[in-house]
Amino acid sequence: MTAAFTESEVEEAALAWLEELGYEILHGPEIAPGELFSEREAYEDPTLPRRLRESLARLNLDLPASAREEVFRRLTLSDAPSLIQNNRRFHRFLVDGVPVEFLGSGGRIVHTMARLADFDDPGNNDWVAVNQFTVVEGHFNRRPDIVLFLNGLPIAVIELKNAADEKATIWSAFNQLQTYEQQIPALFTYNEVEVISDGLEARLGSLTANKEWFLRWRTIEGEELAPAAMPQLEVLIKGAFQKERLLRYLRHFIVFEDDKTTLKKLAGYHQFHAVERAVHATLQASEPQGDRRGGVVWHTQGSGKSLSMVFYAGRIILDPAMENPTIVVLT
Repeated sequence: MTAAFTESEVEEAALAWLEELGYEILHGPEIAPGELFSEREAYEDPTLPRRLRESLARLNLDLPASAREEVFRRLTLSDAPSLIQNNRRFHRFLVDGVPVEFLGSGGRIVHTMARLADFDDPGNNDWVAVNQFTVVEGHFNRRPDIVLFLNGLPIAVIELKNAADEKATIWSAFNQLQTYEQQIPALFTYNEVEVISDGLEARLGSLTANKEWFLRWRTIEGEELAPAAMPQLEVLIKGAFQKERLLRYLRHFIVFEDDKTTLKKLAGYHQFHAVERAVHATLQASEPQGDRRGGVVWHTQGSGKSLSMVFYAGRIILDPAMENPTIVVLT
């Protein structure tokens, strides 16, 4: 991909890579309210409500329809005064489920958690990429380039700029996302990952990340760095948005930190793959024939050692093979 590529060509390439990964590709104007193949009743709704309801039914067969509708209502209403707090609430719903209660047999009240995603079976989820997805909120009418939906929920936004335009750099895309967050926050209530690209460079970051923490994704499978000639956006999409990897990333590699303000922090590619390998080594070492030696993870200074430890601890605790292990941390 060269600087001669226009923004629309970059967008088409991104959609093609997502289609390779098994995402259904939809075009915003064709599914807009009032259109023949409409997926939405109003531009103010940033979700795909039919797909969300169908996914709630598919993933929660034990819930009565009234309970699923209550989950739908809770998902589509914001109850916190700030975007980051609403986003944090949604992330907890996505990872842990939505608390819900209903009247069971014999008049007994049943308390349970409604699933928003199947983290074990990627194929049991609904995956959609929509380009030019218009969202209206208040006086603002905005149209992000590509929005990715998991079970009808807009979990990622990809904003693109034209590398041939000297005035439109990758940071123009970053600034555009900041504007969207201010003007159409309803869309970003559900956001897990943001991506910016000018067709040459591509970076991934969180809702609260500044420019410094929008980082490249440098590998696809994690075995080796991608060739320098491969477009950065292709590496990022195929490396981070492959369905199985993305589900693990959403579940285990996103944290919120309270330090005067609330920060949302995402794993870098090196943290993600290091932790995945460390977990694999730990499981092998813990088997009956294992040698009880998981190994060592080496980090360079400033590469996020503390967060890697957090991600590893969370990942290993939830692995059923470890049977609720005890973790000792020495500093």
